[in-house]
Amino acid sequence: MTEQEQALKVLRDQIDSIDKQIHVLLNQRATCAQRVAEVKQQYQGNEIAVFYRPEREAQVLKRVMERNKGPLADKEVARLFREIMSVCLALEKPMRVAFLGPEGTFTQQAALKHFGHSAQSAPMTTLDLVFREVEAGAAHYGVVPIENSTEGMATHTLDLFKRFNLRICGELELKIHHHLLINDNTDPELITRIYAHQESFAQCRSWLEANYPRVDHVAISSNAEGARLASLEVGAAAIAGDMAVDLYRLRILERNIEDQSDNSTRFLILGDQDVGPSGDDKTSILMCAHDKPGVLYTLLEPFHRHGISLTRIETRPAHQGGWSYLFYIDFEGHADEPQVQKVLSDLEASSVELKLLGSYPKAVL
Repeated sequence: MTEQEQALKVLRDQIDSIDKQIHVLLNQRATCAQRVAEVKQQYQGNEIAVFYRPEREAQVLKRVMERNKGPLADKEVARLFREIMSVCLALEKPMRVAFLGPEGTFTQQAALKHFGHSAQSAPMTTLDLVFREVEAGAAHYGVVPIENSTEGMATHTLDLFKRFNLRICGELELKIHHHLLINDNTDPELITRIYAHQESFAQCRSWLEANYPRVDHVAISSNAEGARLASLEVGAAAIAGDMAVDLYRLRILERNIEDQSDNSTRFLILGDQDVGPSGDDKTSILMCAHDKPGVLYTLLEPFHRHGISLTRIETRPAHQGGWSYLFYIDFEGHADEPQVQKVLSDLEASSVELKLLGSYPKAVL
């Protein structure tokens, strides 16, 4: 055995020993998770036990990153722990998560990033069905897009918050990288049509004009559906992400064709539970008001007076007759905090229709 082989053997033996310790600790953690479930069931009484605690998981992931010393990056370590928590939570209660399908969409990728791969993915054909599935209790949670850094707010999602009585339980951001995909039988020089969701066409507009100015753009319900169609048709291409490549057996003709390199989408987690404070939270509300002089000042003045920072405000027609508008507002803080309670109280006293959509931890990953 050479000196190099001897040195490598020592290191590999150390790795094997560490792996055994990790394995023992993983099973100890899983056993502890099972006991948590038993305690919840024992003391919950007739109420349904809540197994998923978004504020608790956010705190755990933040502590993981804070104590990380490297060489692994903070977020990489947090992703490992995210999967450990996902596996352990599945021992307590397997979660069914609804998302806008079919399989292979960015929304499914967001669901897996937030809940881990041990959650059961449930693809829905429309955003309406995602909301309905969660409200009916057929899915424990739902994942919906709310805004894109390039194209702005997902207005249909905002409209659905008015119709359904659900809570926002969390948020996450996902980097969006679009690829141009084709099947093995398609000649790159003979592409006649490209399938994609209309939002993806918008996010790749300049690249498409420069590279495929005369090719038909066919807008469909999701990028994953476009990838499925492109996998079956000669002469077709699709704009989609990494998940669609293996799922539909396509190859990447061009990578990262989005016009903005920092293109990202923010997603919200839908549920029916109130989430406790995590220490670093956001609150979302929906307000309805008539269009009259000073209405925007009336809505925003309490935030300034009580020192609450807004992170997002969006206006939508209320569709209630007359000139009424919905205001979707995100701001820092939790509904249990005194200053936030003062803001909400002032808004309610102004005879404004107010709907608290939820307080939830800020995105960690």
